[in-house]
Amino acid sequence: MLKDGYGNGVSTTSADARDAYDLGVRRFLGAEPGVEAAFNSAIEADEDFALAHIGLARELQLRAERDRVNACVARAEELSAGVTSREASHIRTSKLLLTGKGAEARRHVYEHVREWPRDVLIAQMCAGVFGLIGFSGLRGRESEQLSFLSALAPAYGDDWWLLSQLAFAQLEVGQLELAETNIDAALNRNPDSAHSKHVKAHLFYEQLRDEEGLDYLTGQWKEYDPSASLYNHISWHVGLWSLESGRLDQMWQVLDDHIAPEVSSGPPLNVLTDHVALLFRAELAGVDVPAERWTKLSDYALAKFPKPGLGFADVHSAIAHAKGGRPDRVEDIVERSRGPVSDLTRVLANGILQMASQNWRQAAGAFVEVQPQHARLGGSNAQRDLIDFSLAVCLAKDGRRQEARTVLSITRPRAIQKELLAGV
Repeated sequence: MLKDGYGNGVSTTSADARDAYDLGVRRFLGAEPGVEAAFNSAIEADEDFALAHIGLARELQLRAERDRVNACVARAEELSAGVTSREASHIRTSKLLLTGKGAEARRHVYEHVREWPRDVLIAQMCAGVFGLIGFSGLRGRESEQLSFLSALAPAYGDDWWLLSQLAFAQLEVGQLELAETNIDAALNRNPDSAHSKHVKAHLFYEQLRDEEGLDYLTGQWKEYDPSASLYNHISWHVGLWSLESGRLDQMWQVLDDHIAPEVSSGPPLNVLTDHVALLFRAELAGVDVPAERWTKLSDYALAKFPKPGLGFADVHSAIAHAKGGRPDRVEDIVERSRGPVSDLTRVLANGILQMASQNWRQAAGAFVEVQPQHARLGGSNAQRDLIDFSLAVCLAKDGRRQEARTVLSITRPRAIQKELLAGV
């Protein structure tokens, strides 16, 4: 039996199909361009290769192409009768993820990797701040992420993907020296991985090496294909560092030419959250943002995320609606909020409404209520700075500037050291 790049047997007799599948896996794990093309090549070489259809579905899910995802899952299930037990479990677990059953999928991932730890596309489901652990809504999800990846590490050795994901988990809990060692090793083993470069950018951010980070990431970004899945988010990092270093013309150029919905081909979740976050961070820094920009983002949020349920998207949608002059849409999120972080979503959406109405004390109260557990929302420390920074600005505008600075000195001292917030 042929084996994939991680040593797992695969139910295809075509070496060409296996090789194309391995290329698709590598590109998917690294957020490199050409993922869909690679999996399609595997299918062309062997139309009955079930895992190639699942691999394609994983990429299409990022692009929110629901009908094509469903077709790929259905085809993989049709082909599952003749596959190995590992592949059958791979298909079952993938279907749970791809049909929105996140909590059940997470449980299946744990069961699956106990027997097949090197089934990397299954392990990947629980890796990263947007993964099944990251979006689980559970307390302690950051320590669980680190524990999950640390337990997998012996099975992967010096594999670049594992080292990269382990580094991200380490830096999110403050283990910066270990993270630096691992991410540098990951990049040495696969310098093409955009995910690894992204983790390196987060490390620069946490180390307050902002100018170095901007120089590093700008160089990598210019060589990165805009069709790749992480391009939008890499652009966000460049835009954010441009803002924080006072390069406002560069920030607007990055936003308009690389992040905005009308120019981006990235995953809708990134398109929405990256654009909203950069504009809102700019406002918190004292930059004037035209109202029509918010209206356009509110329209996009309504089109792509019309039903509340994913807290990370809902919070960013609430910001777009509130700033776009649509408080009724924010109230709709409050009333219809669902999912594992609906309790936080409701409080934050109300706080955002109060902030838009300049009710600073009420807004600050909402952000204070959420602040100790906002990791449950998902996303990275850098992304959730938006919540800590909002709290500080509301406190300052309520005449409590020293309190705002005290809070930041505990939570995110970079905001004080870098003078990132107007009036704080």
